[in-house]
Amino acid sequence: MNVILLEKIAKLGDIGEAVNVRSGFARNFLFPKGKAVPATRRNLEEFEQRRTELLAAHNEKIAHARGRAEKLADLAIRLEVNASDEGRLFGSVSSREVADAVNEKAGSDLARSEVILPGGSIRQCGDYEVTADLGFEVTATFALAVVNRNAPAEAAETEAETATDAAIVDEAPADDMPASEEGATAGPARDEEPKAEE
Repeated sequence: MNVILLEKIAKLGDIGEAVNVRSGFARNFLFPKGKAVPATRRNLEEFEQRRTELLAAHNEKIAHARGRAEKLADLAIRLEVNASDEGRLFGSVSSREVADAVNEKAGSDLARSEVILPGGSIRQCGDYEVTADLGFEVTATFALAVVNRNAPAEAAETEAETATDAAIVDEAPADDMPASEEGATAGPARDEEPKAEE
């Protein structure tokens, strides 16, 4: 099916361009979203009459998408999850959870459909680079750290135990010191006066 694009679409064409697409893609996505119209003579004439208006609206949408991308620039998200000692998640991290975390931290309006997770979903603790496809060939990349929510507490307990053990060693009483060390640290003995010979 031949259609006229009303906005620039990645890997398809630029605004005002007539392209051939599958009819299902046109009827189910392009037409309902207002991204294209059937390539008829009448629609082509209407597009030419509205070209300036459509280009202005298109540029405004691009500017809005770039503004959204700026909110996500250099963003670092941390998600605490339940996981095994090996870091394997009990479940997975979905695009909805990531979008919710981003919106809460950045005050953005990221939709789950705009989140592109590496491998489709995350099932292992670690650091990831997530891409947000904001449309109009505008993307943003941000850092995602998926951590075991039980790991920090265990690490803190280990550090506390180590610190306590060190304090106990430092405060060991002098009585416990071996006799050899006591002798080594004791001051020099007073010289005894020689007995007078009779």
